[in-house]
Amino acid sequence: MAGRPAREREYHRSWLEVPTPAYVVEENLLRHNLEILAGVQQETGAKILLAQKCFSMQHYYPLLRQYLAGTTASGLYEARLGFEEMGGETHVFSPAYKPEELRALAQICDHISFNSLQQWERYGGEAQAAGVSCGLRINPEHSTQDKAIYDPCAPGSRLGVRLSELEAFPEEGLQGLEGLHFHTLCEQGAEALAETLAAVEEGFGEFLRLPGLKWLNMGGGHHITKPGYDLELLKACICRVRQEYGLEVYLEPGEAVALNAGFLVSEVLEVQPEQDGVANVILDTSAACHMPDVLEMPYRPPVLAGGEPGELGFTYRFGGPTCLAGDIIGEYSFAEPLQAGERVIFCDMAIYTMVKTNTFNGLPLPSIIAVDRSGEWAIVKSFGYEEFERRV
Repeated sequence: MAGRPAREREYHRSWLEVPTPAYVVEENLLRHNLEILAGVQQETGAKILLAQKCFSMQHYYPLLRQYLAGTTASGLYEARLGFEEMGGETHVFSPAYKPEELRALAQICDHISFNSLQQWERYGGEAQAAGVSCGLRINPEHSTQDKAIYDPCAPGSRLGVRLSELEAFPEEGLQGLEGLHFHTLCEQGAEALAETLAAVEEGFGEFLRLPGLKWLNMGGGHHITKPGYDLELLKACICRVRQEYGLEVYLEPGEAVALNAGFLVSEVLEVQPEQDGVANVILDTSAACHMPDVLEMPYRPPVLAGGEPGELGFTYRFGGPTCLAGDIIGEYSFAEPLQAGERVIFCDMAIYTMVKTNTFNGLPLPSIIAVDRSGEWAIVKSFGYEEFERRV
């Protein structure tokens, strides 16, 4: 089913049965993505890690463990989750570490990447003494996107060491460093990776040949499982690094793992009369609480059986049940009028959703539901008043 326009897809029976709101993630769709990623690993020798900042549904970690080399984390709690629930290699990067965090991470992580030369000088020796392979995040200063909020190469970026800094640093100070790490992409194709890799080689080529260097981590943001992605170009980039520099290559996508594998099932609470040319629909699902990327990016998720505004006969503006006037998901059109009690199914809702939810206005968090290979669904987690009370 992956890749077909939302309005052409048939409803899965679970979407009509589950309590709402609910994130519903389908095993078969996950497996489709994982098989593509496994093929890249097998053909290139690269290692692909799950970026938990995007998808942390540990219910599926035993499945992911069969295909991926491990997990990558943005801090102690994610690292612990990957270490305890999935196994394999555990990697971490953070813009800065607290001393107590570093000590804890050094006990469970295989790789720790440092964001600055100061962090490397402060913590590198301690991490190495614990048996950790240490890396340094670099900033190629080469942007391939126009989304400033997601561009670590933008002017004034706090992320990564620039070439000028590295060239001014004493070479003996890099002894023991085993890896370099760059992460510059966001929902991009292999063309952006090839362009970035060329910039890395041009600027940091001599450092890719440092004595003792063992690996290069190309970060995340790779849309590897998106239809039309140039897999052959990706493989060529990986093989070039392995052959030219003799380095192990890591990729750490999150979206590619769970792309198009999940849905957010919601219910229509009220259809309001049209005013000022707008027909508002109130859902039990909130952009602010349940899909914050809609407001942050901004992002307009596709809806099953829904079209663009004005494309079909009845156009509505979806909004959440919070007091925030801007809690708006977007405008969609339908062939038939919507009514209270109907289901609205948002697509591609496994990624950057569960990991970003909040309980603003005391709104309940969506249930988390898994659909197995046979199509049977089960609630993995549900959240009541106790979760709201605990968080505040």
